[in-house]
Amino acid sequence: MKTKIILADDHQIIRDGLKSLIEKESEFELLAEANDGRTTVQLANELAPDVVIMDISMPGLNGMEAALQILKSNPEIKIIALSVHSEEQFVSGMLRAGASAYLLKDCAFRELKEAIHLVRQNQIYLSPKIAGTILHDYRKQLLEKDQSVFNVLTQREREVLQLLAEGKSTKQVAGVLYISVKTVETHRQHIMDKLSVYNLPELVKYAIRQGIVSL
Repeated sequence: MKTKIILADDHQIIRDGLKSLIEKESEFELLAEANDGRTTVQLANELAPDVVIMDISMPGLNGMEAALQILKSNPEIKIIALSVHSEEQFVSGMLRAGASAYLLKDCAFRELKEAIHLVRQNQIYLSPKIAGTILHDYRKQLLEKDQSVFNVLTQREREVLQLLAEGKSTKQVAGVLYISVKTVETHRQHIMDKLSVYNLPELVKYAIRQGIVSL
């Protein structure tokens, strides 16, 4: 069975080039073309394609909004973003909108074919050139949401927590770290305040959950 495709791009020369390549493939069927986002949404609703290959920067309605509207009515349609933009906001925006693939316009047609095949199998495809952008964005989000011990506590506080969780007394901790007992007590209070934990058994449980110590 052929993969039914709608092609959306506001540049005629891009559409002409892709149309020529797509129509040479017996496994593909080009249903329609569009030069703006609103027409793309309308055609997707009327023709129910398997795949919509679309630009992001289109007049009237951008690719991100068009993708959202298409998938709201037709969640089974696969959206492939084909863009000149490799910046984080464009890539993340299209993926959040529900796109199954993101490729740059300087890619070879064989890469687009591979993306079509993969999204039809409910997989995600990202151009190798933008994979680093996605990883950077993902790591940034993790850091912003990170409430783990490595983000909440300082290095010294983590060291004190581990030693306390291992059963060492305040005096022993002071001896290991070459600091005063009073400093250890201050660190312990800071740890408890930051974690909202106010007794040693709960501190030990926290240290185990975070992988600082093991049973």
